[in-house]
Amino acid sequence: MLLIPAIDLRGGNCVRLEQGDFERDTRYSADPLEVARRFEQSGATWLHLVDLDGAREGEPRHLRTLEQIAGATALKVEFGGGLRTFASVERALAAGAARIVLGTAALESEDLLARVIERFPSSIAVGIDARNGLASIRGWVETSTRRAIDVAVDVVSAGVRRIIYTDIATDGMLSGPNVDGLQQIIAAVPVAVVASGGIATEAHLEAAAAAGAEAAIVGRALYTGALALSALQRWR
Repeated sequence: MLLIPAIDLRGGNCVRLEQGDFERDTRYSADPLEVARRFEQSGATWLHLVDLDGAREGEPRHLRTLEQIAGATALKVEFGGGLRTFASVERALAAGAARIVLGTAALESEDLLARVIERFPSSIAVGIDARNGLASIRGWVETSTRRAIDVAVDVVSAGVRRIIYTDIATDGMLSGPNVDGLQQIIAAVPVAVVASGGIATEAHLEAAAAAGAEAAIVGRALYTGALALSALQRWR
């Protein structure tokens, strides 16, 4: 299983939220490029880059940071946050994203999802962020009425090849992943599933791997030292 470090961008800074709450954020660095370079030097090959401002506003706000990181490192960057039009997807890919993560758009626009899958089939992942089993949208501010597992089945039927599953209740809490929820998603769809939320120890990584996750995204634990940066070399 691959370990993917995360950088969440808000106001140009690297931050982490607790349970997706914008009122409970912690700033870890004002230099995202320096953080990305540190991850790369520690053994990372991929970077999960989230535009939190874009997710709330519906339009990406940190494409310049994406461009800087993609241009100054060898990291393959998956980028999400505010990508709700075909044009914004194209801009993110042009800025250097190796993979695009669609969230709200995948739930609300079947036409957009079909169009981006047809044009960029190997470069699209859908992020399913679950709160109490229901998919959340608009930067986790709103909870939809659709079950996360149903969304997973639907987007895979539409041609999506990779799902990033985040359990909001565990995200940023360092308490371990929601293994049951992860296993349910993995059992429901025949595509790669990436685990996100709550992973903070080697045991958590092993649990995600045992559940069948292709990769695990880790943020806060790498910033606080709960999980050593050397884990990026071991899980690759």
